[in-house]
Amino acid sequence: MCSQKSFQEVSISWCEAKRSIVKHSTMCVYLLTLQTHLLPYFGSKLVITESDVQQFVIEKSSSGLAKKTVRDIVAVLKSIARYGCRHKIFPFEEWAIEYPANPLPHRLPTLSLAQQRVLMSYLIEEPTPQNIGVLLALCTGMRIGEVCALKWEDVDMIQHIITVQSTIGRVYNCESKSTEIIISSPKTQNSYREIPISGQLLQSLRIVRRMSLTPFVVGTSIHSKEPRSYRDYFSRLLKRLDIPPIVFHGLRHTFATRCIESQCDCKTLSVILGHSNVSTTLNLYVHPNLNQKKRCIERMSAYLGVTNWQ
Repeated sequence: MCSQKSFQEVSISWCEAKRSIVKHSTMCVYLLTLQTHLLPYFGSKLVITESDVQQFVIEKSSSGLAKKTVRDIVAVLKSIARYGCRHKIFPFEEWAIEYPANPLPHRLPTLSLAQQRVLMSYLIEEPTPQNIGVLLALCTGMRIGEVCALKWEDVDMIQHIITVQSTIGRVYNCESKSTEIIISSPKTQNSYREIPISGQLLQSLRIVRRMSLTPFVVGTSIHSKEPRSYRDYFSRLLKRLDIPPIVFHGLRHTFATRCIESQCDCKTLSVILGHSNVSTTLNLYVHPNLNQKKRCIERMSAYLGVTNWQ
């Protein structure tokens, strides 16, 4: 070991090495993770043992953080420790960490089929630059950042295809001590994708395009719509239509649920949503309701071909 350093010192070097190879928004997330979770717990340590990390995981899980959030935090911790080990400034051996199970998995609420029909009927009858983003999410499963960042140049009205290649979000910058709006590449490599445009959506897009004076599909400003303000608009819209409130991301969940209900195969749905694998789609968005379960049992019973058991 040439010159052993504390975890905080190693994290500074790691951040400088990462800064030039990751997106600015990703760097902001790393810095916030360090400031909020890792440095207060490990900052002065010269060695981090498996038992140290296991105790950290238990405490963070007990505080109410989701398992995925805790895993993401530990992933940053491991990356910094490995960096220190490679540069011979911090000892590191692989940790075998166990994560407490979340007692009740959180599932985003979705619109019922009746509620979705009410909402879509209104959106199709009122195709405005404000409403089109909600219809986009319902008909494509796009995330709110992708919806707000979508430009007309990404919408092919001839081939009926939307190309998702940008997203917008507000991130907290630990260095400036303020939040900032950032337009960047999509969440992951798989989030770069092409999505077919349905007939209802295409008709509305054409109407909005004729009245639009902005490069962005959603809104009337020359600047992109901010996700936070668009969430507020969506909440007011649901209230006006007397539809129970759901978060905007629930539209993505609703889209996935309707696709499964209409017999869309999971692999195709996974690609449309921009997931890296089918299991992500199944675990996050596909939750069969009671009617689907009944149909499954009925199909199985019909397949058996037995009417009376002796």
